[in-house]
Amino acid sequence: MIDLKLLRTEADRLRAAQEARGESAELVDRLVEADEARRSSIAAFEGLRAEQKTLGKEVAKAKGDDKAALITRTRELAGQVKAAEAAAAEAGQAFDELMLALPNPVFDDVPRGGEDDFTIVSSHGTPRDFAAEGFEPRDHLELGELLGAIDMPRGAKVSGARFYFLTGQGALLELALVNLAMAKATEWGFTPILPPALVKPSAMEGTGFLGQAAQDVYHLPADDLYLVGTSEVALAAYHSDEILDAATLPRLYAGYSPCYRREAGSYGKDTRGIFRVHWFDKVEMFVYCRPDEADELHRKLLGFEKEFISALEIPFQVLEVASGDLGLSAARKYDCYGWIPTQGRYREITSTSNCTTFQARRLNVRMRTDAGTEPVATLNGTLCAMTRTIITILENHQQPDGSVRIPEALRPYLGGREFLTPVG
Repeated sequence: MIDLKLLRTEADRLRAAQEARGESAELVDRLVEADEARRSSIAAFEGLRAEQKTLGKEVAKAKGDDKAALITRTRELAGQVKAAEAAAAEAGQAFDELMLALPNPVFDDVPRGGEDDFTIVSSHGTPRDFAAEGFEPRDHLELGELLGAIDMPRGAKVSGARFYFLTGQGALLELALVNLAMAKATEWGFTPILPPALVKPSAMEGTGFLGQAAQDVYHLPADDLYLVGTSEVALAAYHSDEILDAATLPRLYAGYSPCYRREAGSYGKDTRGIFRVHWFDKVEMFVYCRPDEADELHRKLLGFEKEFISALEIPFQVLEVASGDLGLSAARKYDCYGWIPTQGRYREITSTSNCTTFQARRLNVRMRTDAGTEPVATLNGTLCAMTRTIITILENHQQPDGSVRIPEALRPYLGGREFLTPVG
């Protein structure tokens, strides 16, 4: 949710932000009108309510015909007050619904355009030349089957398309990644958290996942609960309706949880293997901070992601996402794309977003300073999305015999082993 002052004093800035996202500025015009209607209806209600209170005092003092007239007017006014109260509530609800639909304004220097208009910020590492090494690389699914690490047929049998089992060395590889990610996060000052994967509608709405992203969310109607697509949701709602002492900021959390996504609209895309699935596990970084610290901390989150990917010895690029490809809550986002040899291209493996005070306003998370209370800023960043990280490890570190070299950073969490080896 935006600062209401922006709507009243800088509506043109909001219109420009909508256009930068490729969306209609008409929403801002409707919001301006709704805000005026809401304030007008509240003023009308308060005026009638004030008159009602004044008449109540006059009735107590009046006598005879004057008192009878005042009582008649009081009865008429009671109906008018009730109607005005209902009108104010209706106008307020209409305004709130429009406010929830308005995205976070993007920063002025974010690249303009859509999904393909990102800016490459930096490149790290050099992809292997498999031809020079004398063999054709296998894709992650073929490797996973050779290693006894990935079982897609039984995943489909048990749960349907885009589900899988990680078995044997695959399961151990994920657990090693979780332990490495949590060890690094703790080293960087994050508090480890195991958050719930089911949340109330208020948490989903507060983080901006019930708007344009609603089609990708699993809902349990009988309980009115949602399966999270990222632990960002639970971590953002962790301090909802709380006032934090500014002296305790920033607060850094690292959450590990399963994530569920319907992948609506992805029919026919990435159907082979575990790149695009309905369930995966993820370690997510989340930060509450003072608004003036958000930019610096956003760069730090990106730095942590880069350090982690580099530790896994994966070639990757850092992209700044264009304005039209940002989610509802992000004012700026960076993605890290890891190299996938068999696809001959970089694919998204992590992202980090600066949500400014947008989510905090929706979730009512504030900080107390000497000057009073104000919303905090929130940021999020993927440290390790397990399935896609496993893909990049298998493909980039494979050997001609189907074995996979384990990056040195992971070896302590796999009993010192240097290779994953084919089974039977």
